[in-house]
Formats: sequence, structure tokens, C-alpha cells
Amino acid sequence: MDNILAAIGEALIDFIPDKSGCPFDEIGSFAPKVGGAPANVCAAYSVLGGRSRMITQLGDDLFGHRIIRRLDEVGVDTSCISLTDKANTALAFVTLKENGDREFSFYRNPSADMLMPPEAVKEEFFDGVSVLHFCSVDIGDFLMKQAHLRAIDIMRKKGGIISFDPNLRFNLWDSKEALKNAVREFIPLSNIVKLSEDELEFVTGTADPEQSAAWLFSQGVSLVLITMGSKGAYAFTKTAQGFSPAKPVKAIDTTGAGDGFTGAFLWKLGQKGTTKSALEKIPMQYLCECLDFANSFCAVSVQQKGAIASYPTAEQMRQINQN
Repeated sequence: MDNILAAIGEALIDFIPDKSGCPFDEIGSFAPKVGGAPANVCAAYSVLGGRSRMITQLGDDLFGHRIIRRLDEVGVDTSCISLTDKANTALAFVTLKENGDREFSFYRNPSADMLMPPEAVKEEFFDGVSVLHFCSVDIGDFLMKQAHLRAIDIMRKKGGIISFDPNLRFNLWDSKEALKNAVREFIPLSNIVKLSEDELEFVTGTADPEQSAAWLFSQGVSLVLITMGSKGAYAFTKTAQGFSPAKPVKAIDTTGAGDGFTGAFLWKLGQKGTTKSALEKIPMQYLCECLDFANSFCAVSVQQKGAIASYPTAEQMRQINQN
């Protein structure tokens, strides 16, 4: 394997508001930025100098072509992206709170990504791939769920790492129970699971990080990442635990921050050539190094608007860590 990260799922246009901390009616304009959690993870990985590949379906429209151009610009392999005239590219309008946290209003009923059939996922998409990453937005009861299952099946047979960030978006689901069932269906298929603090109890039944990790281990997960916002981040294996405090910065926009954390952590993990069988044996010191790096990456990202445009390069990270 060549340490390529592949991600499957949604790529969309985030419309970022011109002001934060105000009602939707007071927003004057929105700036279109390429986003979607799996696409953001690919972008972060590539901006740092890694090789990544996006697997999705976009509308054959101006937004779809804009996404492909932007991902190309940051080095993401877009050859596994297909276009369709059956539906439009997904859009998301973002509202920012004073602290940079965001709320989303999605336009995807359906969107092109939801209609990607499993047969569109080819075995050659995974040539050289060491990690497959996905989220929960595209594992609802539509064709793209089957495309995910096919991608995971191919990756498991190849012995690669499967990474899952549920990245819960409740307003996209008919019920919370449907979302929970879908997430819990995919957790046992995953080697790495990343959750944010406010997702713990919903997914695992407990808000305690250590108890959440224990539950995830019981489902077959090898490495658990838990982000706690300004309180830092944890990493757990069955034999080690790491913690990294968050960098104290003024958050302007947290859009794509969690995805940046994941992409940066996976990139750092890949620097050691970590394999699936080695996940449970990662030393605590290296877990903490990966967490520190991902936290530093996030601290840079949240000080700018948008996701991909805010991601620092490996050289910028070196300069930051030297200061």
C-alpha cells in the first residue's frame, strides 16, 4: 500500500455567512466554499502533503464542477468522482454563532451523492489505499449506503484501515432512532472511530470518554478519538490512552475543524506507516504526538472562515510548532 487515504461520501458547497452571532434574517450574503466532511478530510490530508482520493457522485452542474476544480487544486485525486444529471450537487447554508460554532440548513432532497449506486465503486479505486474514511451523512436508506458497504467490503479484504467519524447531522434524518441505528450498524465495520463530546452519549449511551471508548472496543473498534472542543482531545486503544489540551485561540469559524482534526491525525499516523494490526499497539507517546499535531492543525483552521481554505500545509505547521 502507498499510504493513500480514500474517503467516500458527500462533497458539497458550504455557503458561509458574512457575519456571525446574528439571526439568519440579518445575514447579508453567503460565500460559497467547497466542503462536505469526507472531502474536507481528503483536503486536509493532501494539503499536508499526503495522497488522497475522493469517491462520490456530484451533479453535472456548476457546483459539482467547482468542487472538482477545488479538490484538484489542493491535490486530491478526483478521478473516482462521477457526475449525474439525475440530481443536483448538495448545498449547505451555514449560520455561525459568536463562538464560531455553526448550524446547517441542507439542500439535498435528494442530492447527487445520495444516488451513487454500489456498482459505481470499483475495486481499482482502492489501489494503494491504506485508509478508507467515511461519515454518517450518506449512510441513510438510499443507494449511497450500499456504495459505502461495498467500499468497506473491498477495503476489509485488502486489509486496510477503516475510519468512521459519525459527524451527526440530526436534521437530515427522519428520526434520531434511524440515525443511531445506522451509526451503530457501521461502527463494528470500523477500526478507528472519532466522536465529538456532544455525540458520545447519543452513540455509546454514556457521556464519559473512558466508558464510551470501552463500549466502542466491545464493538470491535481498535482506536477511539474523542474531541472535546476547547477542552482538548483524547485517543484510546485497549492498552494506551493519550490526551492533548486544545490550543487557546479565538475561534472565527469551526466549519470543517473536526474534519481537519481527523485528516491531520490520519496523516500523522500514516507518517509511521501504521497498519491495521498495529493500531492497538500504538505507544502512548505517539498517540499524544498525533493528538498534539491534530489540535495544532485545528487551532490554525478555526481562526479563518471556511474549511479547506483554512487548512495549513506541513511547512506552515513546522513553522508554527517551532515558535
